[in-house]
Amino acid sequence: MPKAFVLINTEIGSEADVLKDLKKVEGVEEAFSVYGVYDIIAKVGADTMDKLKEIVTWRIRRLDKVRSTLTMIIIEEQPK
Repeated sequence: MPKAFVLINTEIGSEADVLKDLKKVEGVEEAFSVYGVYDIIAKVGADTMDKLKEIVTWRIRRLDKVRSTLTMIIIEEQPK
């Protein structure tokens, strides 16, 4: 199952609104507001790489008040 971390920059002051909308997106497993260069980090999973790309491109990047994203595909996940 393909997974990725998506780092998100929002318009100033809209972090809480974007986080709320982001958590409603299918495939978003976890999402957190963070301090630093980015405002939000989300862990996204999908059945296929094409579906993962679709979620990031057409669902997350098009959320209102999202300014930019950086996607990091997970290549290996350690067992618990």
